[in-house]
Amino acid sequence: MVTPTSSSVPTAQPRAEATRSPRHWVKTLVDHGPELSLLVLCVALSLATDTFFSFRNLLNVLDQLTVLGIMALGMTAVIVIGGIDLSVGSVLALSMMGMGWLSNTMGVPMPLAMAAALAIGALCGLGSGLLVTHARLPAFIATLATMSICRGLANMVTDGSQIVGYPEWFSAMSINRNFGFLSVTVALFIVLTIVAGIFMKYRAAGRALYAIGGSAEVARLAGIPVRKVTLVVYTMCGVLSGLAGVVMSTRLDSSQPSGGMGYELDTIAAVVIGGASLSGGVGSIWGTLMGVLTIGVLRNGLNLLGVSPFVQQVVIGGVIILAVAVDSNKRRIG
Repeated sequence: MVTPTSSSVPTAQPRAEATRSPRHWVKTLVDHGPELSLLVLCVALSLATDTFFSFRNLLNVLDQLTVLGIMALGMTAVIVIGGIDLSVGSVLALSMMGMGWLSNTMGVPMPLAMAAALAIGALCGLGSGLLVTHARLPAFIATLATMSICRGLANMVTDGSQIVGYPEWFSAMSINRNFGFLSVTVALFIVLTIVAGIFMKYRAAGRALYAIGGSAEVARLAGIPVRKVTLVVYTMCGVLSGLAGVVMSTRLDSSQPSGGMGYELDTIAAVVIGGASLSGGVGSIWGTLMGVLTIGVLRNGLNLLGVSPFVQQVVIGGVIILAVAVDSNKRRIG
């Protein structure tokens, strides 16, 4: 019979001490940074203003971040594969203007015009994907060109004028709370978030995105069709931008060629704040949701405090710098 010796007892102790080391706790804080930063922000704003934590205001926050959230879902996949898409705001504008022109000028039924907005977004995303995969352009340059083209086309549709006069049922989708306390557009965003989260975390095709972002060449050698997947990712990002254009039109009860101006930066910021790495291979839908909520809560709180929109831009820029700095130091911490 073998009895345990004294030397065998302490073997588990270093492991336990290692898990409680300062480096371990720092890494844990960094890994849960998006959730903790959102919590701290909510506590600070609740102390700064009495109206922030009111039920009505929280519903307003959800309504206001729907457009950004829908676009951020597509941007998450793009950044995970190591890409970037600067055209999402302009694709949103072109899609909503195309929908308005078809419905109000050409007399196309509204449901078909809404479907056309998604098709326009898909074509724009496909164009960006083809520039990246076949023309071999850097994603930054390809999507920058798409951004300029789409914004110009959005203004050309009506010579820079907005389109107004949508059916009442269309505008009611972002106003009426048919699901107890959620509007149709917010409910749609929640459903899309759940579906995207399940796809990226549990489906093989979703996991392939992380492989491509880690190393496109290794992913190709492993049998993953990198070009095809990249095209699909950019196309779906375009579709979601088109859908975001439809949602924005329901909120504004109009289509505006200036719609989505600057949203590309907010969208990228939401994904990065959520913990995604701009070098690819890292990111999650849950993290993106935290990033979207952080930006939505921050903007809402600053509005309640009467902070100038120009100052808000400075604050958002500072948050982006902080998020990227944390991402850059994750490997060293780990």
